[in-house]
Amino acid sequence: MDHVSGYETWLAQEKRAAANTLSSYMRDVRQFDDWAGEERLSIIQANQEDIRRYAQHLEKKGKSNATVVRSIAALKSFYTYLMSIRAVQVNPAKGFTPSRVERKLPSILSSHEVDLFLEQPDSSDSKGCRDKAMLELLYATGIRVSELISLDVQDLNLSASFLRCRGRSKERVVPLYKGAVRAMAAYINDVRPQLLEDPRETALFVNMNGERMSRQGFWKIVKCYQDKAGIHKDITPHTLRHSFAAHLLENGADLKSIQEMLGHADISATQIYAQVVNPKIRDVYSKAHPRA
Repeated sequence: MDHVSGYETWLAQEKRAAANTLSSYMRDVRQFDDWAGEERLSIIQANQEDIRRYAQHLEKKGKSNATVVRSIAALKSFYTYLMSIRAVQVNPAKGFTPSRVERKLPSILSSHEVDLFLEQPDSSDSKGCRDKAMLELLYATGIRVSELISLDVQDLNLSASFLRCRGRSKERVVPLYKGAVRAMAAYINDVRPQLLEDPRETALFVNMNGERMSRQGFWKIVKCYQDKAGIHKDITPHTLRHSFAAHLLENGADLKSIQEMLGHADISATQIYAQVVNPKIRDVYSKAHPRA
């Protein structure tokens, strides 16, 4: 049985992995499979010592810490799959941490920088109104850019002030602060109908040709307003996601709530924000979000 192909199907169909995750994990697993073949090692017989030797192999090839960490994460996922089909009894990659790992803290904006950044779009014209809505929504919810551009009109409930987001593993609901609701209402009611070429288009955010916004198109929008704001930090769509989480934590939200809003499968991914700010725990979104 081809376990690698089976894993790819499992990732895509069972875990509903994003395209980028699927591509990178499969590349890492195939590279490990190739290495195991050269070592005359069966992947279903590999133990933690073999995983350690593979990590050293990657390091000797000059791979960065981030690459080694990602590769081990892919192997942990791969062996989780093998355990689920009872091809192996233990996960040899579980509990293994590459010796040279230096986890990079996420870059965030201050509340003042966020305010400055969100003030840049000119809401008096169609493009600026749309851009304002997108940026406000991104900071209001902390969703990924892939999730942002995948949104349909039906995913937004302005009257109840929440967004329904279909993430990597499950659907989640995230509240919206009043400023984001106002920006979205202006876009939905006054701008989006003018931009549409096809009235049957379901995309929430469209480009100036009336088609669904692309990742590349949104990236350019972020960079444009970074330049206008004169902010010297490198701002990406993920910077707003990081800032969303850090600011909530800083203002008293608990990690579990933030984990649910971000759509993290494991709270360990959320805990890194505790290293960025000094948290005050036990509060909710409406009290914690700096623009609520």
